[in-house]
Amino acid sequence: MLTQALLVDDSRSVLNYLKRHIEAEGLVEATACLDPVEALACARERVFDLVLVDYEMPHMDGISFIRAFRALPGCADIPIAMVTSQQTDDIKMEALQAGATDFLPKQPQSLEMTVRLRNLIQLGAAVRKLNDRAAHLASEVAAATQKLGEREEEIILRLALAVEYRDNDTGEHTLRVARYSRVIAEQLGLPARLCRDIYLAAPLHDVGKVAIPDNILLKPGRLTDDEMAVIRTHATIGERILADSGCELIQLGAQIAAGHHERWDGAGYPNGLKADEIPVAARVVAVADVFDALTTRRPYKEPMPIEVARSYLVENKGSQFDPACVEAFLSRWDEVVGIAAGERATPFQKAEAPLAPIMESPVEGRAPEAVTAS
Repeated sequence: MLTQALLVDDSRSVLNYLKRHIEAEGLVEATACLDPVEALACARERVFDLVLVDYEMPHMDGISFIRAFRALPGCADIPIAMVTSQQTDDIKMEALQAGATDFLPKQPQSLEMTVRLRNLIQLGAAVRKLNDRAAHLASEVAAATQKLGEREEEIILRLALAVEYRDNDTGEHTLRVARYSRVIAEQLGLPARLCRDIYLAAPLHDVGKVAIPDNILLKPGRLTDDEMAVIRTHATIGERILADSGCELIQLGAQIAAGHHERWDGAGYPNGLKADEIPVAARVVAVADVFDALTTRRPYKEPMPIEVARSYLVENKGSQFDPACVEAFLSRWDEVVGIAAGERATPFQKAEAPLAPIMESPVEGRAPEAVTAS
């Protein structure tokens, strides 16, 4: 690839000489500008590897041009030579402070000019190679970071799915809760990174259920008070499983596991936190988790009609749920309905069978307050 040079001089004869001289060996393609303002406009549109600029020009001298050029994006390291016959120490110092790399004598056929120009061409080509290499490495780092993020997402989801399979579920609950949670987080206006992290960490909300005996977790009828006390330990157990991790996502998962059964009014468990004492990620997942628990079939109940579940959220905002999270959820109701109906692409595969049909009869087995508490 030819080295791209920008030549700036108000003398057409000097420009023509510089262009012929710099292109003589066929290694450089030069763009010549009589007007320094026009040259700056050109530099905003194109990438140059080398700049030669006259010192004495109308409207803008060479030093002012160098300052303006250096301020352009990506122009901090490009070699710049000032062409002048007035190479006094003061001018040289001012030019160097402005960002000049070297000086060329304004003497046609000068051996010094030929040698310095050749060195500048080589320097410009080297800087381009370094910049190209840096850009390539940055691209590779970005690709590797994206791949690590994808693997991180898959690992968390697969771990969460392992827990869900204990509950005789296909893992769809985990994925729906993640998507509902992202809807709420986005609508709340949380930072994009936090929305992503909540989406990735939400599937870990029930990881503590690995410690709950099957005879309680899969019981088809109402739970006794003692059994309810056991199943409620999954919040604390989940926090213990995920606590003290060096990974920010796992730390967020620990907050969610510990807090997704806390209530806005302070009557939740395990710590009786109230309102803003509950981490925002846990408040978000609480709404998503309860809505999905109500609207899907479980071993102990049939699914609640989706509109009835919506009414439940409305009736319990400000008591069980953060009102802002409920409002955020309901404000994107069409999207919520689509997620509930299975209109999504998962990281693995779409469900082979549709969700259980909505039943017209009331919830059987456990009352809504018992369903949402577990």
